[in-house]
Amino acid sequence: MNAQTLRLSAFRAAWKTDLPASIVVFLVALPLSMGIAIASGVPMAHAASAGLITAIIGGVVTGALSGCTLQVSGPAAGLAVMVALFVQEHGFQTLGVIVLLAGLLQLAAGLLRLGRVFRAVSPSLIQGMLAGIGILIFASQFHVMVDDLPPGTGKEFGGIVNLWTLPQAVWKGISETVHRPAALIGLLTIVTMFLWNRLTPQKLKLLPAPLLGVVVGTSCAAILQADLKYVPVPDNLLEALRWPGGSDFRALSDRAIWLAGLSLAFVASAESLLTATAVDSMQRHAPRTRYDRELAAQGVGNILCGLAGVLPMTGVIVRSSANVLAGARTRLSTILHGVWMLVFITLLPGVLSLIPVASLAAVLVYTGVKLMNPKAMRTLWRTDRAEAGIYAATLGTVVVVDLLTGIAVGIALALVRLLYSFSHLEVAVEEEKGSGRTTIHLKGAATFIRLPKLAAALERVRPDAQVHVNFHELTYIDHACLDLLINWEQQHKAAGGELVIDWDKLRAVFQQHAWGERRERRIKAA
Repeated sequence: MNAQTLRLSAFRAAWKTDLPASIVVFLVALPLSMGIAIASGVPMAHAASAGLITAIIGGVVTGALSGCTLQVSGPAAGLAVMVALFVQEHGFQTLGVIVLLAGLLQLAAGLLRLGRVFRAVSPSLIQGMLAGIGILIFASQFHVMVDDLPPGTGKEFGGIVNLWTLPQAVWKGISETVHRPAALIGLLTIVTMFLWNRLTPQKLKLLPAPLLGVVVGTSCAAILQADLKYVPVPDNLLEALRWPGGSDFRALSDRAIWLAGLSLAFVASAESLLTATAVDSMQRHAPRTRYDRELAAQGVGNILCGLAGVLPMTGVIVRSSANVLAGARTRLSTILHGVWMLVFITLLPGVLSLIPVASLAAVLVYTGVKLMNPKAMRTLWRTDRAEAGIYAATLGTVVVVDLLTGIAVGIALALVRLLYSFSHLEVAVEEEKGSGRTTIHLKGAATFIRLPKLAAALERVRPDAQVHVNFHELTYIDHACLDLLINWEQQHKAAGGELVIDWDKLRAVFQQHAWGERRERRIKAA
């Protein structure tokens, strides 16, 4: 079989698996893209076009260039709160410039091979950020779900205001005629998604719950002819594109715009690359992620989104996992999902105008609850209390203050924790009476900063003692501390004592560190 025949066979196989997978991803992305646009504070007249065009660019362009073959990019709930903050502070007209700047920074970082650097973000920080975003989305979209405006919009501590007024939203949905139809449609959408995810056999779950929820909500609204707010859709969605002009680029003289672009680039890159890692763990068919290429592809996509004046994009775990579970094998499924989106909004834009805003808001309420993910907090609490603290502090700051401050607090605490980990060493000297044996327990990181503490413990040991060093709880040892042990061993041996080091254990824990040929020879001889 020649190379051309093999390529033809692979192409046919890809179409067989990726075509149906692309349809599944398209059905997942359609309602989420519009809902996220609404949650991002985009003016209602532009929300549908902004969300869907971002999804098209994420599928067709970023999908073709990406370093993670099966990752699907588009508007993400993880960026919704940040984008809403930018729209609120700088206006929707300036959003395109911020997104363009973020894309340029991402592209530069990818070309400079900084992809793996962006992955060096504490998972507890990301989890706390997403949980905080989930709470804020839930609180704001719950009000939208009853056809009301979130009372915290544009106010200081707006997230707390939205949370505090949730009982009022519930009461409006129950008692006020103006809000009751929307509340019922929203509740019906949520119940449909919940029951579909809980009760449906696995084979049928390829039909995404958000789409089914929106279809049920839209159908009931049409049958009941309910008085609701519907998604406003222009006659031609592509005409809604707004290219930034000279007046928009003058905003680059504002330092706040550069800070916004840098923050957006950081968050979008971290979320994309962490999602790519998750996709790699879910599949065994496609090549592993090329992180620098993925980062550059995200940058190109956001440059185009910025030029089009729409939402920023990132790799999205919901769509990517749907892509993998639907059986995708190549990037063809990601590209095709963008093509189907383009075909749909070109030929059938009127269908979108039948969708109640309450139904899309209900999808975001459900998504916000899933983003909270209390299991992550329980897992962190059981395994690492310090990481749990970073999670809680990030979450709380995101909710109480704002997203950027929450990220800054999380990064600062992660750095403090890292410095503490690399500077903290516990040394315990245990003497066994009558046996002449002394055990030195080391816990933490043995670095040159704690060299005096280790030297002081060694000096307290009796000259004729048989000394055992326990490395089981040691996380790191540097050259200086290892040199101290080796030199002290010679002195102690000359004084009639003995030092016993479990070199095999030390090598197992620190085999990634090279200590030099001299130490390697001593380890092998021990």
